[in-house]
Amino acid sequence: MKEPFIAPILRQIRMKRVLPIIKNTNKCKILDIGCGWNAKFLSIIEPYIEKGVGIDFKAPNIQTEKIKTIQTTIMDKLPFEDASFNVVTMMAVLEHLQNPLVIIKEIDRILELGGELIITVPSKISKPVSEFLAFKMHIINEQEIKDHKKYYNKKDLHDLFEHTNLKIIQHYYYQLGLNNFCLLKKEA
Repeated sequence: MKEPFIAPILRQIRMKRVLPIIKNTNKCKILDIGCGWNAKFLSIIEPYIEKGVGIDFKAPNIQTEKIKTIQTTIMDKLPFEDASFNVVTMMAVLEHLQNPLVIIKEIDRILELGGELIITVPSKISKPVSEFLAFKMHIINEQEIKDHKKYYNKKDLHDLFEHTNLKIIQHYYYQLGLNNFCLLKKEA
């Protein structure tokens, strides 16, 4: 699959923010929601995890000793038992979900107590920048930007997680405020 040249650079920046958390998670059992067409993140973290699963509608067919991918659409039910993972990642995925609360509640269900959810998602101020880069400059994927349902700020994220067991323990903006990084922990 051919990507605009900036896509791998942006993906690398997101991965760099998440990798230290993965490396510090004991016996990491991770679900990467929206693993993409090449499941690159899972390949990078394979040496640091016990088990990794990637899901995406365009996921490749990968099965190794530690990682596997499942080609599925992320709609309303995740195909996993309760408390199956101690880390869930959603990097540049939340903005594409029609009903994000349904998936957030599913993540709450499949994440074990004390487990962590890591999210990167475009901020509200990134909308005109993303649209310019996609539709005028053609250096990021136009279809990806057209598919964005919502852009988020810290309050939006707080409101989204308010009625779940997932509590924000770290939030910051990066890339000149264009993206959110959010780390949540499942509490009782």
